[in-house]
Amino acid sequence: MAQLDIVDVGHSYVPAADQEEWALKPLRLTFEAGRTYALVGPSGCGKTTLLNILSGLVRPSHGRVLFDGVDVTGRPTRDRNIAQVFQFPVVYRSMTVYQNLAFPLECRRWDRSRIDATVRRVAEALDLTDRLRQPARGLTADDKQLISLGRGLVRDDVAGVLMDEPLTVIDPQLKHSLRRKIREITEEFRPTVIYVTHDQYEAMSIAQEVLVMKDGRAVQQGTPEQLFEAPASTYVGYFIGSPAMNFVTVEHGRGACTLGGRPLAMAWDVPGHAEGVQAGIRPEYVKVVTEAGPNTFPVRLRGVRDHGPQRVLDVELAGQSLKAKVPREDGIPGTRDFLLQLPRARTLPYADGRLVLRS
Repeated sequence: MAQLDIVDVGHSYVPAADQEEWALKPLRLTFEAGRTYALVGPSGCGKTTLLNILSGLVRPSHGRVLFDGVDVTGRPTRDRNIAQVFQFPVVYRSMTVYQNLAFPLECRRWDRSRIDATVRRVAEALDLTDRLRQPARGLTADDKQLISLGRGLVRDDVAGVLMDEPLTVIDPQLKHSLRRKIREITEEFRPTVIYVTHDQYEAMSIAQEVLVMKDGRAVQQGTPEQLFEAPASTYVGYFIGSPAMNFVTVEHGRGACTLGGRPLAMAWDVPGHAEGVQAGIRPEYVKVVTEAGPNTFPVRLRGVRDHGPQRVLDVELAGQSLKAKVPREDGIPGTRDFLLQLPRARTLPYADGRLVLRS
């Protein structure tokens, strides 16, 4: 597996377009060998363009692509030594599961005993051992997608495995198990994986690092925990999490903040010159309390949504909407008017849509 480097890579599908209109603005990224990355964002954000540049299907308008330090920008897909898994499973229907998995190795003239050992190891990891002799034409869509993934994993010489929304056509009830299986086998075989999805749950459950994209730019890269706990912008806070992160506008002056006329202390101080100050807190960290205290505010209940083991309370705080995610066993407050606490350590300061850096 290789380290994949994106060096000032940008792309426009329209000749002579202004750089601000490019589908992918110039960016620098390093995908370390043996790690799993997810590119996540809404349609049109540039994630598939970036994947196609890595695969060689698209030659960038600007910049270079390096595999282990070797410039492959001008090389076609067939010369990049990559494995690809697409939205729709690609299998040879006339072949058995075993033959599908063995085919890439036979094309490379591997020794028969080596092929057999590798295929059986991968099949065991994918729970396909008992179906190795079964014709591929009779398999379900999720099993076919596992075969597509397996063909990428049987080769220990690929530079990387590129996946373009591989679970899009999978039954929703099967997605959870397939996400877990992909995470397990990538941890076992440790390929360099670039996984494209618009689904934050897939990104957070599969990848070791997540890259959030918007308008052709990479707006934040980090572990799932980092993106959840400290979004670099309100955009990331809204995009990651369900419900999205709460952002409420606060009054700010002389270094102190108030919300609805009451003092609000955040995780760290906001500079006096900051403008457009907001407090950001995850619904999971908002607490229903019975007594007034630091960072407690009166709210009015507007609605309740059932999220299985948890309920989401939609409340109004100082004329603004805020959500609290509470365990089902805690019940719902008995009155429409009650108190919420915004724990200081979990309340992050934002200014003009960006996380205020700790001084």
